[in-house]
Amino acid sequence: MNQTRLLYPLGVLLLLGAIPLDVLARIKLTTLPVRERVQIHLDHPQVALVEEERIVPLVKGVNQVDFSWANTRIDPDTLVLRILPPLGEPVLDAKVLSVSYPPNENALVWSVAASASGAARVRISYALGGLSKDFHYRAVADREEKTLELAQYLRVNNYANEAYDLAQFQTGVGAGFDKSLGLDETKEVQINRFANTPVRKTYTSDPVKFGYLDRAQDKLNVPMHYVIKNADGALGKAALPEGKARIFQDDGQGGSAFLGEDRGQFTPPDDELELYLGLARDIVVRRTIDRNERQRIAGNLYRYDVTVKYEIENFKDAPATLNIVESVRQIRDQVRGDPGRDPEWQLGDGTLRHPDPEKSDADQLLFHVDLPARSADGPAPKQTQTLRLTLNNEW
Repeated sequence: MNQTRLLYPLGVLLLLGAIPLDVLARIKLTTLPVRERVQIHLDHPQVALVEEERIVPLVKGVNQVDFSWANTRIDPDTLVLRILPPLGEPVLDAKVLSVSYPPNENALVWSVAASASGAARVRISYALGGLSKDFHYRAVADREEKTLELAQYLRVNNYANEAYDLAQFQTGVGAGFDKSLGLDETKEVQINRFANTPVRKTYTSDPVKFGYLDRAQDKLNVPMHYVIKNADGALGKAALPEGKARIFQDDGQGGSAFLGEDRGQFTPPDDELELYLGLARDIVVRRTIDRNERQRIAGNLYRYDVTVKYEIENFKDAPATLNIVESVRQIRDQVRGDPGRDPEWQLGDGTLRHPDPEKSDADQLLFHVDLPARSADGPAPKQTQTLRLTLNNEW
């Protein structure tokens, strides 16, 4: 199907090659050769790579192939013309000799030599701006919050001032798909669906990252997250791109209840995706510095013995696990100020003695605390946990 230049700004114009180009004075045609195939690669975060194939008639000798892109966001430095293997008989041997750029025009002219007259299949590739993409997700957890269905969507936004009747899209994530894409049009497709994905719900206190619910009463915020590991089954075969996630839970009545929105971070295989659900109101954590004792070691060097105390109450009807995260540097700065260097420290004999080896490092410590469910008469007994540190060689 032919398109006019007014409606379809990209074109390949064949000027048969015996007449000099300046004599032809770059005659413009009103119809364009049909695109036989278009493939759009959206792997790059800023630009799209477009490859289109057309069938172009050539005559024996040198032909001038004109390509124009007025008002289209093509990067002219990326334009490449390739001659593909010949189609049928007669066998046509063709090659690109040179390229020239007419002055003051968004166009170029390839000189193509053909061994015989006939149809040539050519592939034109270029980087195209204004064709953007973004990913988003829909997560629906079951009633028990043990598994969820994670649907992954791709949205393509076309502000490139170019239209495609039908294109094969490759995104680098999931299978490709075929869609038309009009001027200033947005298309959305589901590219993956991960059913029965294991999920765990976490409760975390971290004074550095999440802060305090009530600083005057030393009560910490306790945010909730769904945590999904990008591994096993359909997951883990590719990274999960960054994107907004809408989170729901099965309401037990054939529908789903909306829990909230979060922006999921880029998650490579074997890493974990965390989706924020809001603050827990039924787990209360009060954090205080219970002990801060200083002893002189030698000269102006001191040792600090510090105890951080956590008073924890669980008002939930079910047991839960609380993650307690602490920064040793932040504790040191809180009790004696920041001297501008890394702390030297060791764990003491508090109740929190075994940090998670996979989630802890030289500064950050992560501990898991099991909380029993509340009873019929009221909340579970208040727990008291202690983190004891020795800070050495402080000034």
